[in-house]
Amino acid sequence: MEQIQLTIEEQHDGERIDKVIAELNEQWSRSQVQQWLKEGHVLVNGKAVKPNYKCHVDDEVVISIPSPEPLDVAPEPIPLDIYYEDADVLVVNKPRGMVVHPAPGHMRGTLVNALLAHCQDLSGINGVLRPGIVHRIDKDTSGLLMIAKNDLAHESLVNQLVNKTVTRKYVAIVHGVIPHDYGTIDAPIGRDPRDRQSMAVVENGKEAVTHFRVLERFEHYTYVECQLETGRTHQIRVHMKYIGYPLAGDPKYGPRKTLPIDGQALHAGVLGFQHPRTGEYLQFEAPIPHEFERLLDMLRNNR
Repeated sequence: MEQIQLTIEEQHDGERIDKVIAELNEQWSRSQVQQWLKEGHVLVNGKAVKPNYKCHVDDEVVISIPSPEPLDVAPEPIPLDIYYEDADVLVVNKPRGMVVHPAPGHMRGTLVNALLAHCQDLSGINGVLRPGIVHRIDKDTSGLLMIAKNDLAHESLVNQLVNKTVTRKYVAIVHGVIPHDYGTIDAPIGRDPRDRQSMAVVENGKEAVTHFRVLERFEHYTYVECQLETGRTHQIRVHMKYIGYPLAGDPKYGPRKTLPIDGQALHAGVLGFQHPRTGEYLQFEAPIPHEFERLLDMLRNNR
């Protein structure tokens, strides 16, 4: 059982303990943290507390993460586009259409199934269905992901995500012509109260910051680069919709009549992080897939 210790700082004074802990790791859902609290896996100043406990400055918090159950996910010999691999980390370029980890309705054909066939030494911190998974991208988003092959690497990469030192740049095609060249969207994201299957900008959501810059303008669309400062679920998709420029092809957050693409036009093209063992900064870049390039050519030809 892994233990994490932390001291409550001034910026979290008065906040609920479940909210504070859930913000430590984007892979921990608030409901999961609440379950840990109910089961006594979280102690504050040596005592179990309820999920609605209000934090105080200098509270000492100990989180005992339950050990993962035996893995019951089938390895599958699915080809992987590997950009980097050593004993600690793996960087892969996920194709659009591939789910990252198994879930009801998607127990086969996922990136995790492919990883289990490729290597046996994946970190177990994230549980039985997500071995080695530190962060994720949506099924119809292509691009680079970092995978942890042991717990040391996992903890280091998660800490880098929490401390906002990981470089994550995406390119996207959005509806509308953005008039300004640069922008920052700083708006909290949480479950949409009107649709629990979707995310939205909500007052009590988690901090979410996206920086964008315009790469190219077309008659009715804009090609943009988005850099994540945080990594909330559907962050770029939700943020671009929030400012009035939803992603082309997005079945959940965009208009129905759009470009001929199956899913959102979004690609995680640049990924950079410090190697968890050596401390060396590594950065990788994956070119946009053929389908994405075809859309850009079509828009350029229709000017």
